[in-house]
Amino acid sequence: MMPYETLEHTADILVRCTGRTMEECFESAAFALFDQMVNIYTVGRTKRFSFEVESDDIEGRLYAFLSELLYIMDAESAVLSSFTVTFDDRKVICEAYGETLDTGRHDPRTEIKAITYHMMHVDETEPSVTVLFDV
Repeated sequence: MMPYETLEHTADILVRCTGRTMEECFESAAFALFDQMVNIYTVGRTKRFSFEVESDDIEGRLYAFLSELLYIMDAESAVLSSFTVTFDDRKVICEAYGETLDTGRHDPRTEIKAITYHMMHVDETEPSVTVLFDV
């Protein structure tokens, strides 16, 4: 289980994700994203997805990373449950595993429409990331 907590928010989903490194924080944020949408513990690891995103700053990289995961969910009808993240200069490189969404088995929860910059916070010294999911 990836470490994250859900924080109070009036309308959307606000999560704070931690890890020993920033890469682990990104992995935790990916886990939180999919765990809010489905019961992540029912998701197998039969399909591999890999991608890279880049941005000039760490917040931009987090936004692009999570937005790409949301795109994979929408475009491929895929839910993901395992994430490995590495950084290379301005790039986030991700290898993820999951499977095709099965609403009968994956226990759909909340539809997340978008990732937002609103309330986003990256703490590289702690390390942790806080992200708001627009529902």
